[in-house]
Amino acid sequence: MADYNVGNELEDELYEHHRFEASKGQSALRVDKFLMNMIENTTRNKIQQAAENGSILVNDVAVKSNYKVKAGDVVRLVLAHPTYEQLLTPENIPLEIVYEDDQLLVINKPAGMVVHPGHGNYSGTLVNALAYHFENLPMNSSERPGLVHRIDKDTTGLLVVAKTEHAMAYLTKQFAEKTSEREYIALVWGNIEEDEGTVEGNIGRHDTNRMRMAVHESDEKGKPAVTHYKVLERFGYVTLVSCQLETGRTHQIRVHMKHIGHTLFNDERYGGDSILKGTTFTKYKQFVDNCFKVLPRQALHAKTLGFEHPITKEFLRFDTPIPQDLQECIEKWRVYSKAQTFTEE
Repeated sequence: MADYNVGNELEDELYEHHRFEASKGQSALRVDKFLMNMIENTTRNKIQQAAENGSILVNDVAVKSNYKVKAGDVVRLVLAHPTYEQLLTPENIPLEIVYEDDQLLVINKPAGMVVHPGHGNYSGTLVNALAYHFENLPMNSSERPGLVHRIDKDTTGLLVVAKTEHAMAYLTKQFAEKTSEREYIALVWGNIEEDEGTVEGNIGRHDTNRMRMAVHESDEKGKPAVTHYKVLERFGYVTLVSCQLETGRTHQIRVHMKHIGHTLFNDERYGGDSILKGTTFTKYKQFVDNCFKVLPRQALHAKTLGFEHPITKEFLRFDTPIPQDLQECIEKWRVYSKAQTFTEE
């Protein structure tokens, strides 16, 4: 049962770290288990301790860890200190700016750069760099300055950043209404037989591995996601594809391609850092290991970005070359494939 109401005075001293609304299909579940399913990099002991301290609120009332969450409940974790995101430190990190005007800028993000602070990455992020180079960037709905969309840490390529409130609203609407253009280049395991295709399926947190996302068959789980792909080149045991995003879910291309049996090459989180296709010969294993060394990350690059400018209404399209590490890996496979006779495994 609820223990006490949190008054305005106490609320002023607390900072919201997490907020979740239980879905319509939510069956009764202890709040500590509910939060374990929703928050990455935490332990049940930490959540139970937070409950003991009165830091878990359901519908603005503090609850103990055995409270049963039900459909429609708003669950919040509030603590006496700000989140690391709220303590954002500007850092003088160089940015590769492809385009800039008084409304927006387009950035070519390198591999290894996290887009925003969180979950153990509290410095060296794109947002830290933006805070240093630009003043008074507008906040998005997650209170992150300038960000209209994001790409994963080890994915390279193009991002648009809003510099004004108008640009933030205008660009965000285009991404939501699927009128922006986003093309990615990916190298995936296996030979994709169709020249082109579409993958559809709700994407949400994996049931057992909360660091992964997954395609869910039930419409009640996850959010709708659509990826269109086209084969660019076949190398026998791997395929080079172009992926057009219709939606922008977390890990969307990585999850959708794995779902159809073509995990991204060297995608450690989704199992692509193992040899998923090919032979058992030692020389082949050595070849793949060399490719992994050349490209020590998932083979994914945000190559093309297009959107309507918030003021001029002109449709802008930007394109960036495939980075050297991915290009070298592709070339290795190209050379290898020309010298081989492939067998399906």
